[in-house]
Parts: sequence; C-alpha cells; structure tokens
Amino acid sequence: MKEGNPYINQSVRLEPTGSGGLDGLVFAVKDVFAITGHAASAGNPDWLDTHKAAEATAPAIEKLLANGAAMEGVTITDELMYSINGENAHYGTPVNPAAPGRIPGGSSSGSASAVASCLADFALGTDTGGSVRVPSALCGLYGIRPTHGMVDTTGLIPLAPSFDTIGWMARDAATLQKVGEALLGPRSLPSNKPFQSMVLGVDLWELCEPETQSVLTDFLESWPPAFRIANKKRNIIVAEEGLTAWMDTFRHIQAIEAWEQHGDWISAAKPSFGPGIAERFQWASALSRTECDGFFAKRQAIAERMNELLADDALLVVPTVPGAAPLRGLGGEAVEQNRSRTLQLSCPAGLAGLPQVTVPVTGPGGLPVGLSFIAGRGQDLRLLHWLNSQLIKTV
Repeated sequence: MKEGNPYINQSVRLEPTGSGGLDGLVFAVKDVFAITGHAASAGNPDWLDTHKAAEATAPAIEKLLANGAAMEGVTITDELMYSINGENAHYGTPVNPAAPGRIPGGSSSGSASAVASCLADFALGTDTGGSVRVPSALCGLYGIRPTHGMVDTTGLIPLAPSFDTIGWMARDAATLQKVGEALLGPRSLPSNKPFQSMVLGVDLWELCEPETQSVLTDFLESWPPAFRIANKKRNIIVAEEGLTAWMDTFRHIQAIEAWEQHGDWISAAKPSFGPGIAERFQWASALSRTECDGFFAKRQAIAERMNELLADDALLVVPTVPGAAPLRGLGGEAVEQNRSRTLQLSCPAGLAGLPQVTVPVTGPGGLPVGLSFIAGRGQDLRLLHWLNSQLIKTV
C-alpha cells in the first residue's frame, strides 16, 4: 500500500439506492463498518484474517445511499480504533494534506484524509474518545460526534459501546448539516430556537498551547455579536476536581469495555499490534469492572455536571485539540503529553454522551486547529443548523 493513501480498499463501491439531500455527493467510510460481501479489517491484518465478510450493510451507510449519496472506498483506521494519532503500523499513515509531514489524527485517519484531499465530499468515522473530532481538527475539517445513541451503530465493530458513536466530517458546514439530516432524521430538537449563552471552560482552554489559544480567542471574538449569541458568555471551571480525573474515568471505562469486546479474540488470535496498541490492551486486560465501580459512578456525576452547565440553553465552547498536528513518527514524552491533553479536551462530551461539533480554524504557522461547540443531549441538528446558518457566514 502506498504510504499516504487514505484508502485501504478503494474498489468497494456502492451506488445510491434513492434520491434526496445528498444527491451527487460521494462519501468514504472507515474500515470498521459492515458492508455486504466485504470483510472489515479494523486496521489490523490479523483481524481481517479471522473475521468473515459481512452479510448486511450497516444501516448508517444504507441511509446515506437512500438519500442519494454514492459510497466510494473504505478508509484506513488506527488498529481497533484504539488511538488518536492516525499512524497505522500495518497499512501506513494517511496523508494530512492540510499539514504535510504531520499526522492526520485518528482513529478515523483515512476518512479525514480522504475528505481533506477532496477524494470524497464527506466521510463516516467513529468517535469513542475523539476519533472524529481530532482528525477533523488536525486536517482542517468540520466534524461531529453526535449524541450517544442518536445514530444506529448496528454493523459497527465496537471499541467501547457506551462511548461509541458514528460521526462524520466534511469540508463545509452545509454538507455536515445535510449528512446530519439524513442520519439523524426528525429525532433532534427543533432547529430554529436560538441558543442563549456560551460557556467557556477555563480549565479546558488552559490545555491549549498559548499561540493556539490566542488564535482561537481572536477567531471567536471576530464574530459579530449576533453570531456570538448576543455576547452572553460565562467563564467557568468545568471540572472542579481536575480534568485529569475526568480523563482517567474515561480511560478506565473505555479500557474495561474494550477488553470485554475483544479480549477473547486477542487471547486466542494473539494478533500483531503496532506501537501503543498492544500496551493499551495489556493494561486493559488487568482491569476489573467490579474494582472500577467508582469510575462508573464518577461518569454519572460528570454527566450531571455537564447537563447542569448546558441546562439554560447554553453551548460549551472549547478547543478541539491543544495545538497543530504533531510531526509524523515522533515518540516519547512530548507525544504522550499531547495525547493526554487531547483526551482531556475530548472526554467531557464523551463521558456525558453529548453532541460536539468542531469548526476548522487556521492556527499558528498556517496549520489547522479546531474550535468546538458542545450542546445538550439530542440537540445535534439544532447545533448543525446554527453553525451552517450563522457561524459559516463569518468563517
């Protein structure tokens, strides 16, 4: 496979089955979705060798086809979706056309690369701990992690089911909204009611590199007052006990569920994993659900805290990533620190199961970063409409 290619299989194609808001658009899908007659690799050759072809296509894909879109190609993913860098030791690292020589972000790396390379109009990915939001931000795209449970995950290879969502990414907010209308249908709240305030999480903003924080602040302040919700903003601490505690809660629950999903297969197949993946599963194998009851209780408290912050029709405004994409092939402490900060930025929406949209912003050195908006549960389409009808006018 050519290094930099976002596709693992570009010959897997499906024609539209109907007509609708996606007529004429082409999309790609992450290699974790069921497609009739195709065996998904989940980013690992040993998984591919030990799993059969799907007998049915995932409902999310079928909805897109029924709305007029054509599917062209299956994209590279990090192994078993258990990374946020986008570097796959087996299938290569997809190019980041918005930041050459840098990682695309993961685990939906190929999906972001395909859209940013203009090889697809939009792409499906999955987001458990940031796997759509992070590559969208690092590749200069719009992306969404929807409310947990809003999009049917049937036919999806799981990582941690209580966090797993199907997300999507596009080069413009209008396409992001159209895909949302196809996938979400009438289940979101009415889209014409305005949000009342913005909450800026001070502790989340402090995770940003100073130059990135400055760029994002200037970007937000550049909007006319009407687009800033009449300038009603509140600066607060989101996680009073510290975001590292929130991240640890996410990491433990994710690891427990990941081992429950894949531990038997790993023990039996003894797959070859790339750097970082084997270590994460090894750690996960030593965790006990009963011994980690406190983390599950903590998640409930975090969800209540997030609901409290958004109760008055507010949006939580946060950086999507701490800074521009790191260079490819790096390792060591700096990479781990960046991963930790990224997970801390991503975990609030994941722990509470809330929708989060990331908007592309040109960061320091002309490299892309992202600004995110988190809304209350079920307000996905409302958020997408707001972005498309108001924010896009200033981008």
